Amino acid sequence: MAANEFIPPRREFEVLVVDDDEVSRLLTQEMLGLKRYRVVAAQDAEEGLRLIQKHPPDLILLDVVMPGRSGIELCRELKENNATRLIPVILITGLSEKEARIEGIEAGADDFLNKPVDSQELFARVKSLLKLKQFTDELENAETVLFSLALGVEARDPYTEGHCSRLSDYAAHLGEAMGLGAEDVVALRRAGVLHDIGKIAVPDAILRKPGPLDADEMAVLRRHPVTGEQICQPLRTLHRVLPIIRHHHEHWNGAGYPDGLAGENIPLLARVLQVADAYDALTSSRPYKPAWTHEEAKAILVKETEADWWDQEVVRVFLHQMDDAAHHP
Repeated sequence: MAANEFIPPRREFEVLVVDDDEVSRLLTQEMLGLKRYRVVAAQDAEEGLRLIQKHPPDLILLDVVMPGRSGIELCRELKENNATRLIPVILITGLSEKEARIEGIEAGADDFLNKPVDSQELFARVKSLLKLKQFTDELENAETVLFSLALGVEARDPYTEGHCSRLSDYAAHLGEAMGLGAEDVVALRRAGVLHDIGKIAVPDAILRKPGPLDADEMAVLRRHPVTGEQICQPLRTLHRVLPIIRHHHEHWNGAGYPDGLAGENIPLLARVLQVADAYDALTSSRPYKPAWTHEEAKAILVKETEADWWDQEVVRVFLHQMDDAAHHP
């Protein structure tokens, strides 16, 4: 067998060209076809949006001036949508005014080309942005693997089914109620799924043990936040999540693990997640306890907060939220 048979085939990238000028559209299609890109075309923004929703391309070339919705308007809509914001967009314009480019930059455009399009400049910009898109896709695929792994860890224990999903929601809503920024809220939502990924290194005999753990077993269990941090560390996209994973078992009084941090030395996002985590544990059934009601869980959280386990302000906001939810289901 030849050595080159082990080399995966070149990926065929799909490029969407949106231009109301038929001559320009066909010329751009022809040029890109010479470089073996798969090219799809649309004659206006509405048709382009329908194609994107049906099958997102790897890159979009958008004419700025079109009847109806402009290329800049479509670009802005795509960049504000989480499902399409990472697709590179090149705006093509015959306008030379600085204002048009500034408007395009504000809409989130990744690059610009002037009409008439120069073939070499087109090839260079498309190649560069597609390489960046490929790196982004690889990062997203790596994240997907980690999330699947975390859910697999959760599935090992029938008593924690649905815990990650509930915790993601609790933590994200609590972060919003505390006025945290969008990036922090996203980090909390991700951490809700990934916080216990380090338990992959904890044997089932410990995870599923119905009685109390002995000292050696507890030592093994308490390594899972550090293991989880190490698993997620290679992905730079998870840098906001790492401190949450490592410190979600710390206590306000310094009696937690793995680092014995106390008070405001515990990262705020970890303090948010740990309160939501404690509440979900209290209101879920475990081998050693039934699921407690909201009022029972609230009383325990208040008592633990008085014992300096949790951040008082975080608990106050959380319980206010949960009281509202309990009284207005």
